[in-house]
Amino acid sequence: PRVELAWAMKAQQHSQIHFNLISSVDPKFLRLTRVDERIYREFRQRFPELRLELLQPEELKSPRAK
Repeated sequence: PRVELAWAMKAQQHSQIHFNLISSVDPKFLRLTRVDERIYREFRQRFPELRLELLQPEELKSPRAK
């Protein structure tokens, strides 16, 4: 139990550090992997009209979106 608790505490610390890092950067400048641009380009090819500014659950669940 002590090892599991220590691991969970360390994982939480790491997650907080990563969250703080990605939250401090303007998303348009954030690059998480070397293939971010390719992922986004392919995403846009498949979903060209999807508005990413504010995702609405209703839009994602609509028959057209499915």
